[in-house]
Amino acid sequence: MTRSSHLLARLLVLPLCAWLAFGALLPGLAQAQQPAGLVQFKTDKLVIRTAGGKTHAFKIELATTPAERAQGLMFRRSLAPDAGMLFDFGRSEPVAMWMENTLIPLDMLFIAADGRVVNIAQRAVPMDRTPIPSKGSVKGVLELPGGTAARLGLKPGDVVQHAMFAPAR
Repeated sequence: MTRSSHLLARLLVLPLCAWLAFGALLPGLAQAQQPAGLVQFKTDKLVIRTAGGKTHAFKIELATTPAERAQGLMFRRSLAPDAGMLFDFGRSEPVAMWMENTLIPLDMLFIAADGRVVNIAQRAVPMDRTPIPSKGSVKGVLELPGGTAARLGLKPGDVVQHAMFAPAR
């Protein structure tokens, strides 16, 4: 091998070896970011009744403890169109959510103690740490797959029917 071909081989082989080694590590790195011992959530059902009288049923997971609320839908790669997670804060207060370690876009319905939807944040951006606030005191937040609120025509004033909320009058 000539000196120039030896140098060329080094320039090509070393980056190729580094790329292959890094590629072999990628699955392990992705796993390392997902903490061990993720919380297992209880499941339930709820219904959203729109101002127009339509009802929409969802299969939900319940986030009622601080550990469950902290984990939420982090690390999920998908969410069924009729699935969601209901966060119970135990009392009415202003709250803010964020999308840290959340891999899919979500709609967030901020819900008063009587089940009335106060405001909706649509298509929250995955992995964004920007706080997403309620517009007033809420007892819960329902997270649904991004685009669900628009697809179903959900709006503030609609009512979420679940045991967590006192019936709206």
